[in-house]
Amino acid sequence: MTLYLTSSTHSLYCPRSVMQKMVTMASKKPINLFRGWPNASLLPTRALKEASATALSNPSISNPGLWYGPDPGYQPLRESIAKWLNGFYHSSISPKPSRVENGKEGNEEIGWSGVGAESICITGGASQNLACVLQVYSDPGITTVWMVAPCYYLACNIFADAGLEMKAVGMGRDGIDLEALEKGMKGVDKDGKKTKPIKAPKPWSKTYRHVIYSVPTFSNPSGLTMSLSTRTALVRLARKYDALLVTDDVYDFLQFPLAPSSSSVLDLPSPAALQLAPQPRLYDIDLTLEPRPGSKDFGNTISNGSFSKLAGPGLRTGWAAATPPFIHGLSQAGSTRSGGSASQLTATYLDILITNSSLQSYIETVLKPSYQRRHALLMSAVHVHLTPLGVRVLGVDDEMHLPADSDSFEGGKGEEKIFGGYFVLLRLPNGVAAKKLATSCAEEEQLTIAPGHLFEVEGDGSLKFEQEVRLCFAWEAEQELVEGVERMGRVLKGMVSV
Repeated sequence: MTLYLTSSTHSLYCPRSVMQKMVTMASKKPINLFRGWPNASLLPTRALKEASATALSNPSISNPGLWYGPDPGYQPLRESIAKWLNGFYHSSISPKPSRVENGKEGNEEIGWSGVGAESICITGGASQNLACVLQVYSDPGITTVWMVAPCYYLACNIFADAGLEMKAVGMGRDGIDLEALEKGMKGVDKDGKKTKPIKAPKPWSKTYRHVIYSVPTFSNPSGLTMSLSTRTALVRLARKYDALLVTDDVYDFLQFPLAPSSSSVLDLPSPAALQLAPQPRLYDIDLTLEPRPGSKDFGNTISNGSFSKLAGPGLRTGWAAATPPFIHGLSQAGSTRSGGSASQLTATYLDILITNSSLQSYIETVLKPSYQRRHALLMSAVHVHLTPLGVRVLGVDDEMHLPADSDSFEGGKGEEKIFGGYFVLLRLPNGVAAKKLATSCAEEEQLTIAPGHLFEVEGDGSLKFEQEVRLCFAWEAEQELVEGVERMGRVLKGMVSV
């Protein structure tokens, strides 16, 4: 028997209040403050169109671009990336003699002279390259992964695919709890269970007993940045235990001054003065320290870079920066040796965008001002609609943003503070569970947010984030950012008033 419901019969089983709620829901436009993608308005489509036309109209570029790529990647892009990064992470272009930067640890000064193309390889993006790093430099029978928590949760899948055990390390007040990390590594080494390698050794690689993964600058999900002193101490700790530090340095270019609480969105401080990196990479610090006996120059750091946040994730192109022996070993991953370097054709487009300064110009004139404005709009809405309900903004209410002072890489002046990236992390008032709030936002307001339990380290229940919520200010249109926070406020108000 088939039962047909008319509007009159449906009303017998559906209360009027529920029907009204359903009509209201259907009329609302969905808003997604979870998705960590760039808005379509922030994609450099025209510049990419011009670069692709240039590359494909010149056989000396298009032929290599359409052939299998060399193991370490398209050589012109390796060279242009090295020069570009040297200009960003240092105040002069390599090669030039080392000079002292303004960061110190004790009486030891940190100097840096840049790197060459031999320290760069082209990748299929930060995620694909992380998988390749683990293929070459880890072993499930030996290696333990340490993830700064709250963590970039999708990286857990990559570590799990590699068969590696993951352990959580809290971020403390400065990006990572170094004391807890050392205690954990000591415990694993003393336990002695992980001593039998599964993989056969290769002459171009080594196996690290510990892999430490973090997003040290404008972190996902917290938005926080490690200070220079913590970075230096972390590199020294990695050297002490011969651990590999894998850092996703994907947000470094997206920096802007943090708007004072009294400023208007129409009167924000210009990000144009921030031409240099807010902090050196951990990789840069590793290079400045004395050689470690017996290391065979593999080093203890790799910087994982990507064009996804700068020119679009669909390009599937990134880079790795590490010592030349490490880069060579990475380029010998089986998938690379078989199919050639990733994103060979796309690499030709990006080389053009870097060498003619189109990409840097786009970052300076479009991306940085746009993300600064978006962040300011979101934060203003948070303080109006959420702060009165007891919500705290991690890093703002807790004073954990990176100050542009002597502990930075010439990142600004005075009391100005720097922020960047895509995300802010909120802490809900006591008694409010983020997972329940996220469910209610979706059901009542067509709003998608990221509850904190997603950012816990897979398989390690020691650190919980049941009161945290991550919001992204990159994906939705600017007006939807404000509307989304207003919707979240309405739902939260109903929960805290119960």
